[in-house]
Amino acid sequence: MSDVLEQLRQRLETQLEFIYREIDGVSDYPGIAEALISAMGLNEKVEEMSDPVPYQNHWTQQDVVLITYGDSLEKRRSKKSQQACLSGEQEYGFSDMDGDVSLAEKPLKTLKRFLDERCKEVINSVHILPFYPYSSDDGFAVINYSAVNESLGGWPDVNAIAEDYRLMADLVINHCSSRSIWFDNFLKGEGPGYDFFFTADPNQDLSDVVRPRTSSLLKEVETAQGTQHVWCTFSHDQVDFDFTNPKVLIEFIWIIRLYLDNGVRLFRLDAVAFLWKKLGTNCLNLEETHEIVRLMRSLIEHAQPDAVIITETNIPNRENLAYFGNSNEAHCVYNFSLPPLLVNTLVTGSCHYLKQWMMSMPPAQHGTAYFNFIASHDGIGLRPAEGLLEDQELNTLISTMQSFGGRVSMRALDNGQNKPYEINISLFDALQGTTKGPDRWALDRFVCAHAIMFALEGIPGLYIHSLLGTRNDYEKLKHTNHNRSINRHRWDVEALLENLDDPLNDHHKVFHRIKDLLKIRTQQRAFHPNATQFTLHLGDQLFGFWRQSMDRRQSIFCIYNISDEPQTLALTEVNLIGLDRWYELISGEEITDLSQEMILAPYQALWITNVLESE
Repeated sequence: MSDVLEQLRQRLETQLEFIYREIDGVSDYPGIAEALISAMGLNEKVEEMSDPVPYQNHWTQQDVVLITYGDSLEKRRSKKSQQACLSGEQEYGFSDMDGDVSLAEKPLKTLKRFLDERCKEVINSVHILPFYPYSSDDGFAVINYSAVNESLGGWPDVNAIAEDYRLMADLVINHCSSRSIWFDNFLKGEGPGYDFFFTADPNQDLSDVVRPRTSSLLKEVETAQGTQHVWCTFSHDQVDFDFTNPKVLIEFIWIIRLYLDNGVRLFRLDAVAFLWKKLGTNCLNLEETHEIVRLMRSLIEHAQPDAVIITETNIPNRENLAYFGNSNEAHCVYNFSLPPLLVNTLVTGSCHYLKQWMMSMPPAQHGTAYFNFIASHDGIGLRPAEGLLEDQELNTLISTMQSFGGRVSMRALDNGQNKPYEINISLFDALQGTTKGPDRWALDRFVCAHAIMFALEGIPGLYIHSLLGTRNDYEKLKHTNHNRSINRHRWDVEALLENLDDPLNDHHKVFHRIKDLLKIRTQQRAFHPNATQFTLHLGDQLFGFWRQSMDRRQSIFCIYNISDEPQTLALTEVNLIGLDRWYELISGEEITDLSQEMILAPYQALWITNVLESE
């Protein structure tokens, strides 16, 4: 037996003993460890296995992740073509998820073509949001984890994307669809998955449980064993797994192995903070949850050394950072506090709170990195701003976003009241103005937000609708009656391309300005996700920070006017080394007078470096 495999086996047994120490009837830790090793297929890879290299960065400044649904882009048939299909003159087209549009090809093929033709020079990684059969929540109520939704394509389409881009996929690990075969078997009391779900007595005190929604926590169902109440953290169509049953953990290791075999290299652990339930606690971020993430990492890094775990934990900042562990848990954590703080900065014209937060953030150790984003398929989370923005500041932010067409989703508190949980709005609309109202600086403000995010310590995640400058989708919101739909538009790709090819169109301007920033970003060693970062003190209207490459050869001073008025920057305040030649990367101009004052236009960004080209 391989020494590496034996050491892994012993580590798994120790982890399993910690996880299940309080669970009656679970004690065969060697047997469970062997089942996990088998599920990951490691017995067949003994000769290839080696000890994982600790503190290894699996990323560089060239990594940029595009976040998209599999059907965010659709190649639709023309009305004439659709009529021809209906009359039998042509082969029938495909329908989209709602069945009301005829498609000329499966959306995953459309996505691949768009990536290849329009994005490949600046995007090397793609996060395809849940592409499995589902019943609700745009994919996050999974019916079958082992299949690709036929409306999107098939595994060959996923493989094709994975061949040319680093592929990120969701492991929807906390819950599945109430229409899954596993839950059907739970109701029948027999068959695979019949014992996969967490139940509770409604008469127990569950007031401490932290909720992200306003629906009731328990759902009453009739089963072959009588009435039971299943735990539903998010919705009654999303029933929570019972990880106190080791078979659930083993099943998910099988799923991870399947995804690895199909090219997935980045695993987004969806809603993982809610995974372990223990009555009498808040059922959030429990120590068993952290240990399960560490166990998964142990298995994944032995199976695929360059694979990465990213935890999706929309919770207060300190709790979120705990998922790094001691560089032995998640490789990356979502930087959830960034979206509300950055949007607040740009609509108030003050970086006070953003700067305070930046100074308090610890640098990520080697082998870990922040996953930065400012927009996603979800809304702008407000829990990550707790303790960072004062209540009045939050209220002003919420009311400003509502005035820009946004919606607010709520969560339930233990006192029966509801509290704002997230703001649902497209980022372009969120930044259309300030607290004073819409203005003429919308495009510049929007680009400034990305210029900040692209330069920060960490890996940038770019939502496709930010890349495209998509506005609020009120039609989809009306159709679904779900607030998050406002920022989940589906583009007719032909109409999109017409917009992107029109120099006068806002979509064209957004697309090309963001791509131009990324072309610069991906060439700078000082923008490596783990390069040094220090916050600058330039007042409340100028936000700045200094990045320095890990070999200390390149410095980049990133400075932004985050207000709607011109601001003066004295270069003497930046302390540029007089022996170096300095350049502004975005304009490409050399700075010859280090004692000069520069006037920054509203929302102008500067990337000042001592290295013009960095390979």
